Amino acid sequence: ERNGMIGNIYSMGLALQALEATRKFYAPREWDCAQAFSRVYAHDYQQPMAIAQVLPALVGRSYLDVAGLDCAATKNMSPGRQLPLPPVLGTHGIPRAPIQVHYSITNTLQGIPFHYFILVEVPSDSTLLRVMEVAAQEDPQNFSFQMEQTSWGPYVTSIHGLAGSMEDRTYWQFLSAGNALDEGVGTYKPQDGEHIEAIFSTY
Repeated sequence: ERNGMIGNIYSMGLALQALEATRKFYAPREWDCAQAFSRVYAHDYQQPMAIAQVLPALVGRSYLDVAGLDCAATKNMSPGRQLPLPPVLGTHGIPRAPIQVHYSITNTLQGIPFHYFILVEVPSDSTLLRVMEVAAQEDPQNFSFQMEQTSWGPYVTSIHGLAGSMEDRTYWQFLSAGNALDEGVGTYKPQDGEHIEAIFSTY
């Protein structure tokens, strides 16, 4: 569904592995392999965990193949021969033009409802995490937040003193144009004029 997306961009690696490993158990037209892989090829993966899950599928394997790998046959091959390295992009040393990002936080679930809005200026190519950091610097009373590092990158646990809870099934959801972001705050890069919403939500 959604032009080849299976869940979100983070779940694609394991989903493709599972579908490739079980190919003989379903009809070929039950899922569009080429469309799903095109979504993966178009994405710039940054987190090591996401890369580790998508790489096996890109070479036509799954984690199930690990037990049968012949390591002796490949020990003399350099990693560069097995998979090409991506090109280095960007120009270093040149200041990036600033962009403006609209950022709002909303809670209608617990305690006293609140909605705060701020316009933040950051260098182009900045991540959402950088937007949040600048917002917290400019208005710490309203936009302070806490996060924890995970194998998938930084995870926002609390904004404006309100923390998500597994017990209450609550968390901070990030949206753009009403759609949930497919990436985390550490890798998502807002565009100039984009409105990012952080909404306290349930699952």
